[in-house]
Amino acid sequence: MKNLTPDKTRPQHQRPGKNSLLRSALATLACSTLLGFFAPAAVAQSNGQPQMNLRRVDLTAGMYRIDTQLAITEQQREIGLMFRREMPQQEGMLFIFEVPGVQCFWMRNTVLPLTAAFVADDGTIVNLADMKPMTEDSHCSAKPVRYVLEMNQGWFAKRGIQAGSKLSGEPFRR
Repeated sequence: MKNLTPDKTRPQHQRPGKNSLLRSALATLACSTLLGFFAPAAVAQSNGQPQMNLRRVDLTAGMYRIDTQLAITEQQREIGLMFRREMPQQEGMLFIFEVPGVQCFWMRNTVLPLTAAFVADDGTIVNLADMKPMTEDSHCSAKPVRYVLEMNQGWFAKRGIQAGSKLSGEPFRR
C-alpha cells in the first residue's frame, strides 16, 4: 500500500484555517497526480517482490503483541505491503513519517485486505479505515499523524481496539 499525501512542508504547529482547506484539497489532488506519475518507479524498484527484510520492532495494543515491520524511507513507504500474498495475524507494518500530516493510503498492487490505524505521536489511534485489496480508493487520517499501522483486516475489530486505544513501543517513546 502506498501513501498518497505526504505533507513534509507544513510546520507541526500550523493548523489549517478557513482558506487553507481549499489549498489542502488542491495540494492533495496535485500530490495524488504526481504520485500516480512517479509510482511506477517504486514498483519497478521492488521488482514485484514484497518487502520482507525491513527492520522490526514489537508494539503492543493492550495485551496484544504486534510483530511490526518499519517502513521508514520514502521508497519503503511507497512499496509498503504491496505484493504480499499472506501475513501472519500478529504481524503488521508501521509507516513512519518525518512530521505529522494528513496521511492518505490506497491499495494499488496490494492483495491482502487491510485495516489502517492512523496513529498520533503518543501512540493513540486517531481513526481506523478498512481497505479493499487492489483498489485506488483513498483512506485518510482524520487529523495530522506521523504513524500509520497496517494490519490484516479485522485484527483491530476482533480485539476491541478502536479510535482512542493506545499503542505502545519504541516508535512512540520519542
